[in-house]
Amino acid sequence: MRSISLIFILLIFFGCKDEYKRSFKITKVEIKDILTDSTFSIRALEFNNEYIFYGSIDHFGRKTLQSEFKIDLTEIVISDQKVHDRYRIKNDSVFLHFRAIEEVNGNLFALSIGNPAKLFKLYRKARKPRLVYEEVNEKVFYDALVFWNENEGIAIGDPTENCMSIIITRDSGESWSKISCSDLPVALDGEAAFAASDTNITTVGDHTWLATGGKSSRVLYSPDKGVTWQVFETPIIQGKSTTGMYSIDFYDQNNGFAIGGDYTKPNDVTANKIRTSDGGKTWQVVANGKGPGYRSCVQYVPNSNGKELVAIGFKGIDYSNDAGDSWTHLSDKGFYTVRFLNDSIAYAAGRGRISKLTFR
Repeated sequence: MRSISLIFILLIFFGCKDEYKRSFKITKVEIKDILTDSTFSIRALEFNNEYIFYGSIDHFGRKTLQSEFKIDLTEIVISDQKVHDRYRIKNDSVFLHFRAIEEVNGNLFALSIGNPAKLFKLYRKARKPRLVYEEVNEKVFYDALVFWNENEGIAIGDPTENCMSIIITRDSGESWSKISCSDLPVALDGEAAFAASDTNITTVGDHTWLATGGKSSRVLYSPDKGVTWQVFETPIIQGKSTTGMYSIDFYDQNNGFAIGGDYTKPNDVTANKIRTSDGGKTWQVVANGKGPGYRSCVQYVPNSNGKELVAIGFKGIDYSNDAGDSWTHLSDKGFYTVRFLNDSIAYAAGRGRISKLTFR
């Protein structure tokens, strides 16, 4: 009877844990560095329950997050097994630069910027990555990568012809094919994308939104995992090669948010934050003239009903609890990208470090 009661209590505990929703407004963030290196410049970050993965200026890497615990009746002996693997890959004599990565069931995909673009798959527990896609073109520059499910994924890059570069896999990343420009909206003059945080693609179910930037900054939308495409205009600041959306996120099929601005004028708060409630068809400027200036990454806080957002950039960390209408500046410490573990903990990365953020 005692064992049955214990099982019942554990079931209640873990069941309630899944439904937990934070009931307080975030007022501060605690930052703890977990990996530091002055050579890092990290703009892509992923993690699972074993590793944290990242893409940096001359390599991509993975570091184990867990330690091995050996327990006996008298004491706890902790053996730290935190392994850090770095993968430096050269093209001719130059190290490839990785700004787009994705973890799928323990397998890591890492996509390099510049010519040639090379996409590698690092299998779970493998020591050597395998090249699964390569593209040679003077204009090639890939910016972000995401998977809809364990089999299907997509990456976006700057135009090499008259449309955005989009590659898709349907076989778990073993092979990739580029969508023809005849099946995509025509890119406008000076329209491209920014490899600032690996977050100018976002998905909800089969729905996909891609954020472009530069002289024109629009949203490309697919309702069917990249088979068909539409394009929607946005009111975000644009017109220069350094302006537009740098990051986009959707909480559900209707509610989305994008942030950016002009990184050469990071304190400018004019028309750099936009929101949609109709799946991206129309967008409205919010917090115009206030709140954070240029930011490279925005993410919805999990379990927040689409109301809470965190924006990150080299000028610091900001938080909103009213869907972007108002903002609280939490820290001046700069990062490039962030990913949430739950509604109170996230990992962020930037120049020289990866850090754990605890929001309170």
